Amino acid sequence: MAANLSGYVDSMESMAAQTEGGSIPHVLKVIAQRYVGDNPPHGPVYRVTRASAVRKGADHLYEFPLRSMFKEMEAGLRVYAWAKLWIDQPQEFIFHLRCYGQVKLHHNGDQRFGSSPEEEMSEADPTSVVLPIKLKINLLRGWNHFVLELGVGQEGNCGAAFGTGSRKNKPFHFLAPSDERDGEEGWIYTAPSAHPLNRIPGTNQTEAATGAEWLPAREEGKGRLDLLYGMQPGYSAYAWTTIANRTVSKQPVTISGTAYGPLQFIWQGKEVYAVREAGDFSLELGADPGSGDLIAHCRCDGQGWGFQLEDIASPNVELVLGRRVHGYKGKWLLLGPLSPEANMDSADYLAPGKVSADRFTNVFWTTDQPGAHVRPFLENELYGRWNYPLGVTLSGLLGSSRLLEREDLADYVAGHVEFATSTYAYSLWDRERFGAAGLNNQLSHIDSLDDCGSFGALAIMAERDRLIEGSRVVADDIAHYIMNVQDRMEDGALYRKVGVSPSMHNTMWCDDMYMSVPFLCRYAELTGDASYMDEAAGQLLLYKKYLYMADRQVMSHVYDVRNSKPSGTVWGRGNGWVFFSLAVLLEVLPRTHESYPSILAFYRDLAEGYRRLQGKHGLWHQVLVDAESYEESSCTSMFIYGFALGIRHSWLENPEPYIRAALTGWQGLCERAIDKRGNLYGVCKGSSWSYSHAYYKHDLGWNLNDTHGIGIVLLAGIETQRMKEWLKEKA
Repeated sequence: MAANLSGYVDSMESMAAQTEGGSIPHVLKVIAQRYVGDNPPHGPVYRVTRASAVRKGADHLYEFPLRSMFKEMEAGLRVYAWAKLWIDQPQEFIFHLRCYGQVKLHHNGDQRFGSSPEEEMSEADPTSVVLPIKLKINLLRGWNHFVLELGVGQEGNCGAAFGTGSRKNKPFHFLAPSDERDGEEGWIYTAPSAHPLNRIPGTNQTEAATGAEWLPAREEGKGRLDLLYGMQPGYSAYAWTTIANRTVSKQPVTISGTAYGPLQFIWQGKEVYAVREAGDFSLELGADPGSGDLIAHCRCDGQGWGFQLEDIASPNVELVLGRRVHGYKGKWLLLGPLSPEANMDSADYLAPGKVSADRFTNVFWTTDQPGAHVRPFLENELYGRWNYPLGVTLSGLLGSSRLLEREDLADYVAGHVEFATSTYAYSLWDRERFGAAGLNNQLSHIDSLDDCGSFGALAIMAERDRLIEGSRVVADDIAHYIMNVQDRMEDGALYRKVGVSPSMHNTMWCDDMYMSVPFLCRYAELTGDASYMDEAAGQLLLYKKYLYMADRQVMSHVYDVRNSKPSGTVWGRGNGWVFFSLAVLLEVLPRTHESYPSILAFYRDLAEGYRRLQGKHGLWHQVLVDAESYEESSCTSMFIYGFALGIRHSWLENPEPYIRAALTGWQGLCERAIDKRGNLYGVCKGSSWSYSHAYYKHDLGWNLNDTHGIGIVLLAGIETQRMKEWLKEKA
């Protein structure tokens, strides 16, 4: 995909053609508002997950361990597993499948795959050598139904693992497909049978309509907590609902029922009634218009615990679940069991994604049905997600909020960051309990610099303006990971011993300077510990040793550790990450630091090399040394950013050519890559790596409004505006 003669957009549609298109603040405002408007700040979606032998693994594939699920499984029998997946836009997507026995996969009622004996593997060691099968499936907009038909293979093995082929970026969670379980997360499955289904389900329908019985079994709650938690004398639990008054005046409410043990009712934060022993009870409350929290604190006395309520006999007042939970029609959520030593206020845990602080047992809200857990899931495309492109996107929004004096943008950024950081502790617990977290899929499972550094740096910056819950704990854990866990060469250079795919194993990417250096700089400022600044400077100089191409004054994209040589490919954005990171470091590194002269010289060498490669329209190209490759917006923005910052801080000995390059680059973006609605074109999608420039030029296309580019375009505009103001003041 290449730009046309006038760029990616017709000149009439370009940002530059608009009356205020020459105003950088106006451009920033339009881009920022377009992004925020397209990504509203929705919270997590709460769903029921039932206790089941089928659960996600760390790779976000659902595992079907048939041998342990059904001891009676034998040749000739088959098990069916059924789930559905919602897709917003039609797309071709790669799923991963491991076959431990005979496997057939059906999509929307049609068979898409059938295994051969050669494709079966041992469940005992499913990931050590054999890679999953990659299945490319055309997904429709709306519901997509998947059915696995599982049998015993030639070696006597059975089972499967199936799910997303992109655990980092698309950690899909499947939903229960039947009408009876609408809204629940997870797969349903049959017991082994010698009789095939009459028809493979491909649409929403009842379980009865399929002619089979489906598991896991569903049990109704009876208010008896011993059925949920067992009999645990001295332990307690909270039950939470709300009383909703649909009128405009205060209404009397009678709460009556049967207690199975000691019980206290807390209404609007105050204890209003106590039951000392099992028996019937009744209390009167006054409910103001709207809704209020009603909490029951249940204690186990060794004889029983819990309660059952009668229906409220009022047309205007009803009990309503305190938080919408898809797949649950009950009125109460439960938190327990809590140890006798627990000292907590239940009101503190009415907020989403918070595990109880009981150090003796960590618990989260459940339904009143045995085995039916409540879990928050992140289902927004972007808002609330934690990944490295969003780290730079939100950095751009945060900078724009300051330049434009727009507190609403700063609030939006803080809300996004806090979505992730405030649920960090919960997501670690959720991953441990359920195999893979329903939110914070990268933050809860950090195994690379991509997972932590970029967004971590943004979180530190965002908290300078306001307190963000959980931010400091996250920052400390990231610093520990970078300094003590991430793999290193013998000389201390960070590298990827294990990547997300085999081709990425044993590689060093120039991208990783952005994934580490800005965070180390921000963390050094946060803690006052200069060793993190030393580490940032040291890493940049080590990467120069491995990746700098002195003859061209540019960086090779990747160093192949296995073969001890650089790839020699000059990818635009990879070079941009390095230049951006150098600028961030130089802005905070003391001039008296022993590495400052070397870092400054490195910056100047790269600046000269990049300036020479600027394209005729002001933009840089996807392959920097190939003017026939497409004009790429994200690397263009990072070079503009680095030049403009260098002008303002007097890092460049001959600034005039760089001033022209920055201004020409910004004008080129507005004329050729940004339209009047704030859409951004020409941003290279996420990459792998290659020894060949052809991969970057022909196989690695661009996306519209890709988050790898939005934030850095905003930052480039901010620094260009500051440069212009600085030059004006200086003149």
